[in-house]
Amino acid sequence: MPVDGKLLEILCCPVSKTPLRHLEVSRLEKLNRAIEAGEVQYVRGEKVTQPLAEALVTEDSKVIYPIEDGIPVLLEDRGIGTTQLNDF
Repeated sequence: MPVDGKLLEILCCPVSKTPLRHLEVSRLEKLNRAIEAGEVQYVRGEKVTQPLAEALVTEDSKVIYPIEDGIPVLLEDRGIGTTQLNDF
């Protein structure tokens, strides 16, 4: 279930306050391949073990936040830094 457009207009990264947008399908697929290969960690250092059905990304493409059951999980320690992903 996609995040409502009006809600998305007001959401931002809890750390940098950068606006968020939906993560494109091609980038989500790339992220999920890296997760399945065991190459992705949350900001807190814990390994991401489950692929994401959908996600939000900061406008500067530095941090990804999962969406679970249609609800954005905008917790600092649940962010996924994109610097750990090649060619993201």
